[in-house]
Amino acid sequence: MNNIILFDDNTRHQLLPLTFTRPVATTRVGILTIAEKWKKWLNGDKISYKTEPYLQGKFPAIFSKENVLINGGLLPDATLVSAIKNLQLGEALYKEEVLLAARIKEEKYLQWEAGDYTFLKKEYTNEVGKITRPWHIFQLNGQEIAIDFQLLTKGRTSQLISPTNTVIGQENIFLEEGAKVECSILNASTGPIYIGKDAEIMEGCIVRGPLAMWEKSVLKIGAKIYGPTTLGTYCKVGGEVNNVVFTAYAAKAHEGFVGNSVIGEWCNIGADSNTSNLKNNYAKVRLWDYTTQRFGDTGLQFCGLIMGDHAKCGINTMFNTGTVVGVTANVYGAGYPRNFVPSFAWGGAQGFKTFRMNKVIEVAERVMARRGKTLMQEDIDIFQHIFEMTAKHRRWEQ
Repeated sequence: MNNIILFDDNTRHQLLPLTFTRPVATTRVGILTIAEKWKKWLNGDKISYKTEPYLQGKFPAIFSKENVLINGGLLPDATLVSAIKNLQLGEALYKEEVLLAARIKEEKYLQWEAGDYTFLKKEYTNEVGKITRPWHIFQLNGQEIAIDFQLLTKGRTSQLISPTNTVIGQENIFLEEGAKVECSILNASTGPIYIGKDAEIMEGCIVRGPLAMWEKSVLKIGAKIYGPTTLGTYCKVGGEVNNVVFTAYAAKAHEGFVGNSVIGEWCNIGADSNTSNLKNNYAKVRLWDYTTQRFGDTGLQFCGLIMGDHAKCGINTMFNTGTVVGVTANVYGAGYPRNFVPSFAWGGAQGFKTFRMNKVIEVAERVMARRGKTLMQEDIDIFQHIFEMTAKHRRWEQ
């Protein structure tokens, strides 16, 4: 068994606002999070994280006598997993100057972190999949759904699909125990469809795979889903969706369109809200980059909304192509808000004010209680840290 520590490198800053509240390896892409993938591939006994100091209270690093360090943005495949398994104590796997993985004793790790220990380097010559930008999450979602589908279903038998459904490509559909699907159209000829434990596809839904639904997620009546799309734990989704990753506990329960987007945990998208994922002039999309503090070219023609954890928008909200919304922001009102909405912003196209900490906590407690979860002091401490570090973006305060 392996004690796996997933570490963040400098690219975590390029994944903001999604990584403001959590380590890179908690990113969901495909069916599983990156951490869940590594645990399955390496039969890990424990998974923990080495991340920013302000996050370590909630996501502590747990060391054993021997440890496997893995870059938290890496996506596992058979060749990479084999190379990591073959590492000896004191050896590290590199791709040029990027540390991919290492096997190390606890005391040597502390020396290495202090700059007093050097790994025996081994160069990895194959290509690697790595999440370093927010749009990589929806770009790579299709291939990762297919990989995770095989990982989770190999040698297992799906629950029966109700005859009330119209099904294409039944061999590519897997229902876990308690999953419900009635009176819907499922087309898995374009990619696998995975429906997790106690998840539900309500009547009248039209699904074109790949689609991944994790435990207790729901597609609302009449939803139109184009893959590759993922619903994390307890997500509720309706309306029209195309190539979106809903991380967990997020809701877009009503009509409206979201495409080529990543929606963080505990987000809510109001009824009839829409995201543009294509510019009127068909130009490449520019997205706010926290590392440069300006908009940067994504190279993509299709890119919608990147929404940080606990962010919300009111009914009929209209998001322009390539909009980034920060942590706990609350967007509402007529017109298009700016393409970058800072964390703890409250307002919309007519202007913003600051979403004060006491109100942020009050809302988060209510939202999480509805799913049987509790806002912990560690979460509040993280909010407070993010509030302070993102003050420079809330220019109305200055």
